[in-house]
Amino acid sequence: MIFRSPHADVPIPPVPFHEFVLCHANELREKSAFIDAETGRSFTYRELVRDVYRCAGALAARGLQKGDVFALLLPNIPEFATAFYGVLAAGGVITTLNPLYTANEIAHQLEDSGAKYLLTLPQLVEKAAAAQQPLRDILVVGETNGAMSFRALLESNCTPPSVSIRAREDLAVLPYSSGTSGKPKGVMLTHANLTAGVLAAITAIPHGPGTIELGILPFFHVAGMVGILPSAIRAGHTLVLLRRFEPECLLRTIQNHKIQAAPLVPPLVVALAKYPAVEAFDLSSLKLVGSGAAPLGADVQRECSNRLRTPVIQVYGMTEASGVTHASSVEGIHKNKPGTVGPCAVNIQCKIVDAVTARELGPHERGELWLRGPQVMKGYLNNPRATAESLDSEGWYHTGDVGYADEDGYFYIVDRLKELIKYKAYQVAPAELEEILLTHPAIAEAAVIAKLDPDAGEVPKAFLVIQKQVTAQEILDFVAARVAPYKKIRCVEFVDQLPKSLSGKLLRRILRERESGRTT
Repeated sequence: MIFRSPHADVPIPPVPFHEFVLCHANELREKSAFIDAETGRSFTYRELVRDVYRCAGALAARGLQKGDVFALLLPNIPEFATAFYGVLAAGGVITTLNPLYTANEIAHQLEDSGAKYLLTLPQLVEKAAAAQQPLRDILVVGETNGAMSFRALLESNCTPPSVSIRAREDLAVLPYSSGTSGKPKGVMLTHANLTAGVLAAITAIPHGPGTIELGILPFFHVAGMVGILPSAIRAGHTLVLLRRFEPECLLRTIQNHKIQAAPLVPPLVVALAKYPAVEAFDLSSLKLVGSGAAPLGADVQRECSNRLRTPVIQVYGMTEASGVTHASSVEGIHKNKPGTVGPCAVNIQCKIVDAVTARELGPHERGELWLRGPQVMKGYLNNPRATAESLDSEGWYHTGDVGYADEDGYFYIVDRLKELIKYKAYQVAPAELEEILLTHPAIAEAAVIAKLDPDAGEVPKAFLVIQKQVTAQEILDFVAARVAPYKKIRCVEFVDQLPKSLSGKLLRRILRERESGRTT
């Protein structure tokens, strides 16, 4: 059974992505496009447009040609946007890197992507310079020896080049997948892919042009790169930028800047639902909280919504599909259902298939989610085998996520195929157990992974951050009373904190590596 969006299809304009994003910016002039919450620095739409095209002209003058890859190793600062759209205007291709990457991780991506230029912070230059990939230019936001100042580059005031861009064919960005198997892979996204991704985001979750939106999800990840940064610019929002998550900093930012829309990840939503100091802040400006990147339990979703007195919705998407492919909503033609990521976004088709036989399944039958639409990638860079394994001849992208749809076409994501725990002949979803654990009043955070077992093969193990005294046996009994016998937690470990990404996303991979090291 093929599921379709409740929204009518929207045509994808065949224009370069930067032109699509900036089409209304000249009208906004002195309105703030960005406010850096850490420094208080404001950056207007007029300054954004001016610097984007100054960047394009200066880079072309320094030798950047159409198709050259330009690497951004930056946190969420205004210069990220200037460089991102400036490179595209010059005909280049962007690849984005996480500032927390090790030197080896940076080296792999620079070398695999064939990057010729890099923009970063002074304190990250040494890590980036360790790569064997020869770079024509290293630029920095700030000042350091051996690298050109990005501000000086913009002040060169060169004329922007005239570049012919085929929106449906030419690459715009090369983000790298999370690498759940093997090393991360370069995802080839065209200008039209990104435009389709932005249209999906703003159609699914519309906001007025005066919206003040939180920009904490990293721009180097597709959620920020497509779902937040360009969507906000296109819609005329003001983005308040935060570089990392700390509960009180987040709460203070929402209060002081009167944030209206806050796109988050589940650990941040959990913190807002459970963090003791929430009541000390005025969060009444919030009109909407979004959660993406991992499943969010219905109970936590309701708890956070009730506590903040604002709707909490879920969205779903991936790098290979240019961001948002599903979104629940609180208005318009579809409704918000706790626990669901909503129906297909505009232009998207989906189906649930049996992971072994590829047989199409119906409502409430669990299987692998496949999707197709104009935002789906061209493929993986220099990796035809991986492309063929995930993108079939009919254009269906095999997501590797397990889920199901209800009778209304609303989707529920259960977990990753590769993260399912194989207990004897049964499959156990870590996210389902985490959702149950988070309903216990003593538990602040939870993560579940597979622990090797000589009899069962794998058993569920929980890592817990607690806020009240509780015993491991009490936790085991609590879960056992709520699940089938094969899903029971078999082992508990109390920890001070769980490993998370810069944006607050839970990193089960690190827990699996830690557990694997104990058993080898």
